[in-house]
Amino acid sequence: MLKKINVRDVKLGMFIHEISGSWMDHPFWKKSFKLSDPDDLKTLRTCGIQEVWIDTGKGLDVESSIEAVSPEEERQVVENTLQQAASSVLVEPRVSLHEEVERARKIHAKAKQAVVSMFQEARMGKALPVDQAAELADEINQSIARNAGALLSLARLKNKDDYTYLHSVAVCALMIALGRQLGFEGDTLRELGVAGLLHDVGKMMIPDEVLNKPGRLTDEEFEIIKSHPLRGWEMLKSSPGVNAVALDVCLHHHERIDGAGYPERLAGDGVSLFARMGAVCDVYDAITSDRCYKKGWTPGESIRKMVEWKDGHFDDRVFQAFVKTVGIYPAGSLVKLRSGRLGVVTDQTEKSLLTPLVKVFFSTKSNGHIMQEIIDLAKTSDSIVNVEDPVVWGFDLGKIAGI
Repeated sequence: MLKKINVRDVKLGMFIHEISGSWMDHPFWKKSFKLSDPDDLKTLRTCGIQEVWIDTGKGLDVESSIEAVSPEEERQVVENTLQQAASSVLVEPRVSLHEEVERARKIHAKAKQAVVSMFQEARMGKALPVDQAAELADEINQSIARNAGALLSLARLKNKDDYTYLHSVAVCALMIALGRQLGFEGDTLRELGVAGLLHDVGKMMIPDEVLNKPGRLTDEEFEIIKSHPLRGWEMLKSSPGVNAVALDVCLHHHERIDGAGYPERLAGDGVSLFARMGAVCDVYDAITSDRCYKKGWTPGESIRKMVEWKDGHFDDRVFQAFVKTVGIYPAGSLVKLRSGRLGVVTDQTEKSLLTPLVKVFFSTKSNGHIMQEIIDLAKTSDSIVNVEDPVVWGFDLGKIAGI
């Protein structure tokens, strides 16, 4: 049986089914493992993780007096939180995803080349071309204004080899889209975009054998990884034209509301709004991306995982706005409908986050492909009953969705 418990109640002999937090917050690379090493127990209790899931069928149980949460209770909390976000007003796109996707593709390719160039200059110790980053952020902002789903969908299509560069492009797009959802305009959106592009530049100073290590990090290696915000901030502060937002987000995007983040262990109001935005955008793109040591989660699964972690990790207002930005079922999600059809979410609708546009293409009843058709769930009695894993089904959702 699975139980969610506080990390202070963990003891040797338990089977860790899952750590409740982004894998960027801890050095463990295995999702599940038997806790038998005292050093692992010490690391688990001191790395900032608050809760874990244990499997009592594979290891020790908790004492009867210790409060534990069942998967069913957790799922209900998650769904209640998402329901609250579902009724909120969305930022309406000006054009359809189909109209914007080709323009977004060109911007995405240009952005990747620019970030590779900027980061290579950073690796050589040169000042970063902040003006170039600002121009790029303006182009990305224009695409987001036309239809955020196009560029946000493309930004998730990355492999482990170009992750660091495309992660920066994705966080830029997410920061701008989230900023628009929160009501920011003009120069502030540009500054948020620049902050997203440059937030991880400090990773250029991390040795590749540590940054891309496929196994568990040692405590020393984990500390090296955690040095990248400060290293990036030190690089940025000497770059002409850098803005305060970029400096703040670079240094503080791994801080947490409960004070368990790094590098300064800021808490509460000590973490700025822009840094709170950076934290949400950074985590979402990281956990939806394939890494050298872990397969990325689907967009829908990632949103639900973040709901589980949000207390203490994310600012509630910012997180609610982020859910509205990407959707409860983000574009690119594989969903199963009540009718038994499978489809990929292609866009959000104005009515509710629960009723996106879905391109259906497969029937689970006949176990075969059907004629593709875009369904507006706001105008039909059909509804989403589950988020599916495309890997299990063997589908290439990018081709099906046309992105």
